[in-house]
Amino acid sequence: MAAEDRERTATNRHPAGATAAPRPRVRLDQPRASRRRWLPAYDPEAFGKFSERIARFLGTGRFIVWMTVIIILWVLWNVFAPKAVRFDNYPFIFLTLMLSLQASYAAPLILLAQNRQDDRDRVNLEQDRKQNERSIADTEYLTREVASLRVNLGEVATRDWIRSELQDLLKEIEGRAPHPARGDEADGRGR
Repeated sequence: MAAEDRERTATNRHPAGATAAPRPRVRLDQPRASRRRWLPAYDPEAFGKFSERIARFLGTGRFIVWMTVIIILWVLWNVFAPKAVRFDNYPFIFLTLMLSLQASYAAPLILLAQNRQDDRDRVNLEQDRKQNERSIADTEYLTREVASLRVNLGEVATRDWIRSELQDLLKEIEGRAPHPARGDEADGRGR
């Protein structure tokens, strides 16, 4: 028993001069446990879609009309309402702050939506370029095929050519045929 205790203490000892506790061995065949993050996790795709919806709304006439109505109501309320219920007096500093806040959030969201649109346009442009290359290759192939068909059609006998050849042969045969009235022989030569 004493020998086992000595072996245990010998394996648990630190190397000479080491003062820190040994680190546990990391297993490479298993995934690491997820770390705690200081920032909240978010889905970039969902955030991108949300920013595109906002940017699409900010670019409409409806947004401009609503923003104008809100600003007019804000100004009218703070000019004509009783002093006790006004929340932003004449220089309208709070209104300026709210418009600046809206603009500071709108600008990056619009830029994010534009970047996503640029990425989509780039992918579509690449697909269009590849499709155009395929179309050009197909057109060149078909052009070569049509040219070879034209060359081969030049060597094919047409109906008119065959008819003219047959008529020439018929005339030649008629010219050789014996005439019984003249007393020609069958071979077409006279005596």
